[in-house]
Amino acid sequence: MTKRFAPLLLAALPLAAVAHTGHGDHSFIDGFTHPFLGLDHLLAMLMVGVWSVLNARSNKVWLAPATFVSLLAVGAFLGQYGIVVPQLEPLVAGSVLVLGVMLTLPFSLGLTAALAVIGGFAVFHGMAHGGELEQGSAIMSGIVLGSAVLHACGMAFAHRVLKSRPQLALRLGQLVALIGGGLVLSTVL
Repeated sequence: MTKRFAPLLLAALPLAAVAHTGHGDHSFIDGFTHPFLGLDHLLAMLMVGVWSVLNARSNKVWLAPATFVSLLAVGAFLGQYGIVVPQLEPLVAGSVLVLGVMLTLPFSLGLTAALAVIGGFAVFHGMAHGGELEQGSAIMSGIVLGSAVLHACGMAFAHRVLKSRPQLALRLGQLVALIGGGLVLSTVL
């Protein structure tokens, strides 16, 4: 099924990667809705939640989402003060690719390594936003809360649907990695 729709998905990706095109009036609501509207953010946030349920021990299941939202805020703070890395858009798009691949790995990445990867991408996501915002803007608190809601949605989906269906989780990881690869290409072409 994925093979039939892959060309269509890849063709549509340049239209879908609209995450960093401005944020309206920089209100809390603009920030809260942002993670739901940019395909890169939507998939990355959901996959962090999915990964945490499928790979972290039950007493550590909130570490990946907590790491992401914390370092997202740190990255935004850095970005607001002009501290950014080059090529942020491909790095943000790459987070979707890497998080999809993390779901397909036949071995455990390990919590520390996974948190480092997830945290690094969170900083990039935050920098991408922080560089676009004025200092003290309310939008960032909305982005953090919206991201946390999407993490929780990914966790609920993984718990209810994917935990008992590893083949479906594998296919989801493959699909997300494919979309992430298309997003990366759309940022460099």
